[in-house]
Amino acid sequence: MNKDELALREEIVARCREMNSSGINQGTSGNISVRFEDRMLISPSATPYDQMTPEMVSSVGLEDTSVACEGPLKPSTEWRFHQKLLRDRPDAGAVVHAHPTYCTTLAIARKDIPSCHYMIAAFGGTSVRCAGYATFGTEELSVLAIEAMQDRTACLLANHGMIAIGENLAKAMWRAIELETIAKQYYLSLQIGGPTILSDEEIEDTMKGFSGYGLQDK
Repeated sequence: MNKDELALREEIVARCREMNSSGINQGTSGNISVRFEDRMLISPSATPYDQMTPEMVSSVGLEDTSVACEGPLKPSTEWRFHQKLLRDRPDAGAVVHAHPTYCTTLAIARKDIPSCHYMIAAFGGTSVRCAGYATFGTEELSVLAIEAMQDRTACLLANHGMIAIGENLAKAMWRAIELETIAKQYYLSLQIGGPTILSDEEIEDTMKGFSGYGLQDK
């Protein structure tokens, strides 16, 4: 393995641990992937993050639906939507999937997150959609997730969790944490009468402001 691949594997391990230390995930329920050449590097299935090493990270071809992985461990059971996003979305260099408390609470209620805060614009539009429900690890879930993420960089998964993408892993992780923050704020606002929703024009102005603010370089 060359030094570029090793660096990405090391970052996956570090970011998996960050998911739990930041509070956006618990146990081994989350998973992370990164595009590397014509393959994806993805965290292995059911492996405690504090025991994970770079060599344990799985490598799967982006076109390989048989998931014939390279590595000592099987890839995450959610490899299907990771693979589809990294293969079909040029803006996706990395994918973070986790089960943060507030995102998952809203997903259990099957609620989209509306434009309750201007930072919703960081996800590509005026809302973050909640995908329909399907059993974890299935092709059906993958299809539903891709649909919910059309023109977006994040979604909720009904009765499950969330997904965020980024040009790189740092950006994908930033979006995952930002999404959980907005989910918490939206949830709490519902307890005191509900939020005032920003208009489409206000969100469009925010997106224009982001283009000159350097947000794309997060």
